[in-house]
Amino acid sequence: MATDLEVQDSRHQRSSPTEGGTGLAARASDVTKIYGSGDTEVVALKSVTVGFRQGEMTAIMGPSGSGKSTLLHCLAGLDDVSSGQVFIGQDEMSALNDNALTVLRRDRIGFIFQSFNLVPTLTAERNISLQRRLGRHGVDAKWFDTIVDTLEIRDRLDHRPSELSGGQQQRVAVARALINKPEIIIADEPTGNLDQTSGKDVLTFLRRAVDDFGQTVVMVTHDAAAASYADRVIFLADGQLVGELEAPTTAEIFARIQELET
Repeated sequence: MATDLEVQDSRHQRSSPTEGGTGLAARASDVTKIYGSGDTEVVALKSVTVGFRQGEMTAIMGPSGSGKSTLLHCLAGLDDVSSGQVFIGQDEMSALNDNALTVLRRDRIGFIFQSFNLVPTLTAERNISLQRRLGRHGVDAKWFDTIVDTLEIRDRLDHRPSELSGGQQQRVAVARALINKPEIIIADEPTGNLDQTSGKDVLTFLRRAVDDFGQTVVMVTHDAAAASYADRVIFLADGQLVGELEAPTTAEIFARIQELET
């Protein structure tokens, strides 16, 4: 298992992202998200501008209600913004019709959820290849084998989710997210339902997906140790971007979260 120090030593130094710069897998520009109206109005995001660099792992953190999951959902096209713009590559999400947005989410974004979200009636192999089949694409056998062997789930491919442990289910979910070689992987508390060992295994593979395969990962987490696997951590509070750390350590992240929660 790689230590935090080993993980950080393997990272490349990168310049800070800019709103309209090249090399960004996704970006939010002056994004505000409001739920409800009148007395029930809740402003979840307030004029957030942030970019997510290609080939990098970014963690989003903040106190409960800070807007971190809302930002992730807006980036993934799972939630509309009230104002501002969200881009995947050079494509603005709000400019796409429903069909185009569905195709973008299916073909260019990989999703990893805390609750796994596997289809219970399908085997692990069929769950992994589901996105490709829905898009009527063939499965790259060499890439499939690389993912399956790296995640060490080849002997579980003919098992359904109910026959897998939580850690095995999340490995299948990670494989499903990677099968399309997406432009960005969106991970919402990917270790939230896992024990410590399984959680470390999933985080180590996500780190490898960035370092070895050039993937881009954006992950919401409440866990400072999990966030330390990232190249960068951005912090939200009350729906606003309030800071970031590059090549963070667990201690640095924990200290920043403590500041935000007091």
